[in-house]
Amino acid sequence: MGGVRPDAVASDGTATAQRLVRVSGTDRPGITAAVLEALAAADVTLHEMDQLVVRGKLTLDLLVAGDATADLDALLGPLATGLDVRLDVEPAPDPADTPNVGPRALVTVIAPRLTAAALAAVTGAIAAAGANIARIVRLAHRPVCAFEFRVSGGDPAGLREVLLEAAASHGVDVAVQPERLERRAKRLVLLDVDSTLIRDEVIELIADEVGRGDEVAAITARAMAGELDFEASLRARVALLAGADLAALERAAARVRLTPGARTLVATLRRLGYTVAVVSGGFDHVVAPIAAALGIDHAVANRLEVVDGRLTGGLVGPVLDRSGKARELRRIAELERVPLEQTVAIGDGANDLDMIAAAGLGVAFNAKPVVRAAADTSVNVPRLDAILFLLGIPADEIVLDPDDDEPSAAPAGCQEP
Repeated sequence: MGGVRPDAVASDGTATAQRLVRVSGTDRPGITAAVLEALAAADVTLHEMDQLVVRGKLTLDLLVAGDATADLDALLGPLATGLDVRLDVEPAPDPADTPNVGPRALVTVIAPRLTAAALAAVTGAIAAAGANIARIVRLAHRPVCAFEFRVSGGDPAGLREVLLEAAASHGVDVAVQPERLERRAKRLVLLDVDSTLIRDEVIELIADEVGRGDEVAAITARAMAGELDFEASLRARVALLAGADLAALERAAARVRLTPGARTLVATLRRLGYTVAVVSGGFDHVVAPIAAALGIDHAVANRLEVVDGRLTGGLVGPVLDRSGKARELRRIAELERVPLEQTVAIGDGANDLDMIAAAGLGVAFNAKPVVRAAADTSVNVPRLDAILFLLGIPADEIVLDPDDDEPSAAPAGCQEP
């Protein structure tokens, strides 16, 4: 429990003793209510309360003050017997003995399988950074394993550095965010499409249909790595599609594969009241149907020029490039009346960098190194719904879409018995 004080001030200005009451045992309905009713009858003041249930075992801590605290053992003893729990009363600790009251952060650890060794490395890194773990909550056990650590103290920049080293050595994802109200107040989530919402690059699917796949793929790889100007590379690739008919677009659209967890991510966000948008350097012929099928609120993409039922090899209107994606983030946020600090941008390529930088939380999803280095945090597990845990959304609030790809069993090392 944080913020513990050794005494409290009564209404007449005198100090009153504080006691820490801990209730532990098998959980069942009514225990918390009964304890609070007993404390109310004893006329003590409740300053803090924290409760945790793990596998049916209850731990309830209460910080109380008042003249009656000296007699709490006698007052609460019969209650403990009646509730079949253990009830301990002890003096409240001195603040000087509580470690690392300082900057607070939330550390989220995600992996398909989290071993004791990986968690030992993470917790060891937190200690090495001079920070203290105040609380640990398991957010999910499947289809990935996720834990959230609430920590205080230490240097935030140093904490992130040592945690990333520990994560890399054990093949897990670690995200570090300041513990602020804005973190749980995100209201707009904007996603890139190619290699983020979907597993494919749409232009490559179209190119495959017209026999130009290898040529287009080579240009795409250089553009996503930041080696080529996006607009110039896009126009060069689109030019290779000249002459393709609309049937080629339809065949390409039919081959699109959603990223595992995409349906669950969107369904959960929409149920919780988030606005969901996609912005793509790809093409609206493919992006718009995907967005409509998922119930996405806003979809913006480039437009291929079509004359007499065939692609001309050109585009209609300005190209939606790196700066354009950031501009669309701001436009949609303004339209939805969402402050930028309450937005999330998710992408994988160099043309996502500006929107990732502009958002309140920028997430690199299975991204290129240049994007991982610039983003607030990275997710490298192959499931898009893992991003829900970065928002503090626990597994029991997630809407599992029955059509989503999900492993048939929980990963070993983080599963229900």
